[in-house]
Amino acid sequence: MSEFRTVDPAALEMLGLGLGISTQFDRYQAQQPQCKFGLEGVCCKICLQGPCRIIPNKKGADMGICGARDYTIVARNVARTIAGGACAHSDHGREIAHVLLAVSEGKAKDYRIMDSGKLHAVAKKVGVKVEGRKDVEIAKDVAILALEDFGKHTDDPCTWLYTNIDEDRRKKFKKTRINTPAIDRSVVQLLHQTCVGTDAEPVSIIFGGLQAALADFTGMSLSTDLSDILFGTPTPIMTTANMGSLKVDKVNIAVNGHNPLMSEMIVQAARDLKDEAVAKGATGGVNVVGICCTGNEVLMRQGVPIVTTFGSQELAIMTGALDALVMDVQCIIPGVQEVAACYHTHIISTTHFSKMPSASHVEFHQETAYESACTIVRMAIDRYTKRQADKIHIPNVEKKVIGGFSLEALFEIFGKIHPESPVRVITEAIANGEIKGVAQFAGCNNHKAIQNHQHLTIAKFLAANDIFLVSTGCAAQAFAMDGLLNAEGVEKYAGPGLKKVLKRIADANAFEVKEIPLIFHMGSCVDNTRITNLFTAMAKEMGVTIPQLPIVASAPEAMSEKAVAIGSWNVAMGLPVHVGVMAPLTGSDLIFDLVTEAARDVFGGYFIFEPDPVKAGQEILERIEKRAWRLKVHKKVAADLESFPNPGYEAQ
Repeated sequence: MSEFRTVDPAALEMLGLGLGISTQFDRYQAQQPQCKFGLEGVCCKICLQGPCRIIPNKKGADMGICGARDYTIVARNVARTIAGGACAHSDHGREIAHVLLAVSEGKAKDYRIMDSGKLHAVAKKVGVKVEGRKDVEIAKDVAILALEDFGKHTDDPCTWLYTNIDEDRRKKFKKTRINTPAIDRSVVQLLHQTCVGTDAEPVSIIFGGLQAALADFTGMSLSTDLSDILFGTPTPIMTTANMGSLKVDKVNIAVNGHNPLMSEMIVQAARDLKDEAVAKGATGGVNVVGICCTGNEVLMRQGVPIVTTFGSQELAIMTGALDALVMDVQCIIPGVQEVAACYHTHIISTTHFSKMPSASHVEFHQETAYESACTIVRMAIDRYTKRQADKIHIPNVEKKVIGGFSLEALFEIFGKIHPESPVRVITEAIANGEIKGVAQFAGCNNHKAIQNHQHLTIAKFLAANDIFLVSTGCAAQAFAMDGLLNAEGVEKYAGPGLKKVLKRIADANAFEVKEIPLIFHMGSCVDNTRITNLFTAMAKEMGVTIPQLPIVASAPEAMSEKAVAIGSWNVAMGLPVHVGVMAPLTGSDLIFDLVTEAARDVFGGYFIFEPDPVKAGQEILERIEKRAWRLKVHKKVAADLESFPNPGYEAQ
């Protein structure tokens, strides 16, 4: 592998210029060796007596000052990480809900209901009356119900939790007492539970973490639903990815973060202010590109290109062609301002609690969103005139991408084959052996891994072995940047069974969808719930539970607290979850065994930690194949008995 720890050709080209600018790649190396206690999860800093570091075989040092054992400390650290992830995703959803409420009350003139059909579908799902009512009336009730999921005072489970899972999971979560009654309450309770001198029992702490993880699922579910209502449910759309998406003759603006409330307005303003850009010499107008999940949001709905992922966001600035980087919340590293100081690039923050030293700040408010977006675009146009020609270097790397595969869009194209039950396209392909199962890719970049190498190695291996692939987040961007989100990827990497299924889908949609990709891009990180809904539909169609399906989730380069929260609720949903970097769990054998072994006996899901992508691909395939084999055995027994027995949960 490269000395620069990436396989992306554009990133390699930029790093190879030898500009002497510090990036994440350099700082990762400078941090070596990393603290062993932190890596193992046995460093405790939750009280002012610490930090305490556990040394198992040293008398007196085998416990914290308060007497906490390794298993308590590891469990508390993991639980608090889940809480952080749940807060990030859910607060995103809360902001979307507030804007939908404002739209319904006529207080946010720049936003409107773009998908009335999705509004009606969501309303019916959550129990809001639709018949004989105006959309704004329905939207108000939906928004209020969503906001109640953050702070109900009753013990009833969250609406966006229970309406998005099947009866099997409802019973399981009730029995294990991890139902989430309210998002904020679950997170606050977990922080209380893990406060010094409170809960020391590791299983109890982990179950508290799972309740917060389901709060994360709830916030993600309502965020996806309400974003679709406000901005439109994504449909297949063509665009490009990688640094070649930056254009010399255009004002280049990168939107970075996670919240579409800002990025959607930037896209609109960029289109409206094209003439102003041309007047300043940018003959191509204004070019908006995406980084991280706010990029995924506008890719899915507006066809905005992806310039790069989390791990190489600094390199986009180093091209010398990026006029502004506009940030909202999450995954924007402080290092971008340090790099921007060497160039003309304007760093612009837009959220009152997400700022950066020396950056400009144009605060977004729902009442003046478009006005603020125009201000930002004009700031970028002004910066375009300050470009330094001798510093411009744009790698000629650009891949064709087809994205926009919401669950509704997937079912629309599947429905051309099975209109009465679209998901049967997948379940029948599994039943007849054309594909073995489905793999879900999610997660970030993590410099403990070679950037994008894990994503690409595992995905190509699974595709060659006839696994149907779906993806979100920076994982989807890694695939986009490498050319896997188009038909060429199918020809290069799909196994014979998968290729047959994808060709069948493509032939049935020849007039509506330009091409079918190897991997289906289903959105941003919060949109992982779209994939859960796909799995729930598969289980219903096949007459089984999710833990019996031949499915696996993988986060080859998990990095964020949000990834830990997503992985945890996927385990609770019943999925084997592969993680390609070692989580801080190895300091306690009890906790490690709990999440990798004991969890399957309770939920049917469990974690698989494997940093080697070749070994990981093989292990994921084996887990899918074993589940597929067991599913066929169960089906045969059901046929013999003329009724499907209750086989229990998948044990491998």
